[in-house]
Amino acid sequence: MDALLIAIAFLFGLVVSRFGLPPLLGFLAAGFVLHAFGKEGGDTLAAISDFGVKLLLFTIGLKLQVRSLLRPEVWAGATGHAVITTAVFAGGLALTAAFLPLPNLSAILILAFALCFSSTVFAVKMLEANGEMGALHGRIAIGILIMQDLVAVLFLAVSKGQWPSPWALLLIGGLFAARPLLGWVMSQSGHGELITLCGLFLALVVGGSGFEFVGLKADLGALFIGILVGTHPKAKELGKSLLGLTDLLLVGFFLSVGLEGLPGWQGLLTAAVLALVLPAKGFLFFLILTRFRLRARTSWLAGLNLTTYGEFGLIVIAIGAGKGWIGSEWLPITAIALSISFLIASPLNRNAEALYQRFAAWLHRFETAGRHPDDIPVRTNGERIAVFGMGRVGQA
Repeated sequence: MDALLIAIAFLFGLVVSRFGLPPLLGFLAAGFVLHAFGKEGGDTLAAISDFGVKLLLFTIGLKLQVRSLLRPEVWAGATGHAVITTAVFAGGLALTAAFLPLPNLSAILILAFALCFSSTVFAVKMLEANGEMGALHGRIAIGILIMQDLVAVLFLAVSKGQWPSPWALLLIGGLFAARPLLGWVMSQSGHGELITLCGLFLALVVGGSGFEFVGLKADLGALFIGILVGTHPKAKELGKSLLGLTDLLLVGFFLSVGLEGLPGWQGLLTAAVLALVLPAKGFLFFLILTRFRLRARTSWLAGLNLTTYGEFGLIVIAIGAGKGWIGSEWLPITAIALSISFLIASPLNRNAEALYQRFAAWLHRFETAGRHPDDIPVRTNGERIAVFGMGRVGQA
């Protein structure tokens, strides 16, 4: 069974990548196909999926600068978009509740809340592929995604239905006090496989198991530890060492979602309708970001990075289905909508600059007076500028 999972996942991922699409679409498709043949993921795949999500949050925490979350365009932009999107989706779902398997208001609100998320995995992959992780629009998009992830992790913590242990504050305080010790452990880990193992120890043991022990969500612990050690000189090397392993473990997450199976024709139609409203979700990001005096180009590129549905939305629905708050049939429906959103967003992000140049005159109408201090364009006095280099340097 394990060999079959690996073979099918690799085959579908390879085929999808040949069309210039993210391999994770192939992994979702592989899960659907395996389910059609009666295959199940089992506890092993569930554990792999869980580890992948934890490592993803840990590596995000390593790259996160906490002060970037305090920027108005990040925290207010993420909050405003989530509130508006959730309200609009809830209103639309309420109007169509007679045709959809949504029995009550709580189910409508959970689904609307899940649909407000964008994909962290997709955005990070696209930004890394384009060499734009350090660009302003890339930093803003990642900051907004971090805010969304924090909200999702908070939801997961609340969904446990139990209060954290009184020892939780002591643990968090102790970890802050132990920060120099954690840094020393990273310094002593050298290079190669030992630094990778150090990352697994910090994310899964110190963060994950430590937070679970005091009644907090393990995902939150992984993110917290990543942020805590993210300023260490070896943090960048640690993140790079975990990159391949994180990607590999996340295959399990997308396979497990696909193994939930395809919805019926009504579910497929619902997923298609959700995909049709996706451009409005992305354009709302553009509108909000321009309110913070960002240029149309910056807002456009950041908005395209966020024009997807998110894997954390799937996690929210999975939790809701497990608690009986929403029907389990919504998990494959949302997975299909997620897949379609990737199909739409991939070519848009690859051609983002060309699309901007085409619609620049119209997009400039949405700019506000003044200019964000970090988004002031370089102006020359007749000098000619050449950008040269190789690989990612030249591409950036």
